[in-house]
Amino acid sequence: MKNQILLLLASIILSACNDNSKSSITQQPTLADYSVGEKWVWKYRGVTTEGEVRSDGIDTREIVSFDGVLGMTIGKDTIPVTEIVKPEESETPKYDWPLEVGKKWKYENNWTSQDGTTGNQSQTAEVLSYQEETVEAGTFMAYTIEYNGTTSNSRGYSADEKEVWLYAPAVKNFIKLTQNQGDFRYVEELIEYSKPE
Repeated sequence: MKNQILLLLASIILSACNDNSKSSITQQPTLADYSVGEKWVWKYRGVTTEGEVRSDGIDTREIVSFDGVLGMTIGKDTIPVTEIVKPEESETPKYDWPLEVGKKWKYENNWTSQDGTTGNQSQTAEVLSYQEETVEAGTFMAYTIEYNGTTSNSRGYSADEKEVWLYAPAVKNFIKLTQNQGDFRYVEELIEYSKPE
């Protein structure tokens, strides 16, 4: 009987050690976490249920130094990393730091596109898990964050929306995004991540 109890205790302790799904809490990255030459490359593709391809391409971001300040290249722009790591002062943020499994919050976003169209997203967010996830760039421990809600714009468009983001602390970014919005499905996946030695 004593041996059975010891075996049971050992299996409970081992399973607790292997259960990364609830044991991790991740703070927002800081300026010190980034280094010049760090690079992320994603592939993305958006297709309607009718098969029409609306977006298909590659998105590359890299940490550079300009005038002694760290910046991240995003398209033709370079954003200071201090702006990226600045805590979001919002009651409804995209990421509610620190991240941990089971956390829930509300995300709202009002935006204006280049052509002047305005829009709104209103979603509930929940961190569902923290586990190994594999994408083309490799295997990473990542949080699965699910957003459910609606999106609408000033042109009369309105649709239910579901997004699943896989956020990997090791790369300080998402490694995969799957978005279903009305009749449109969009997937973005990290295909390369590199960091200077």
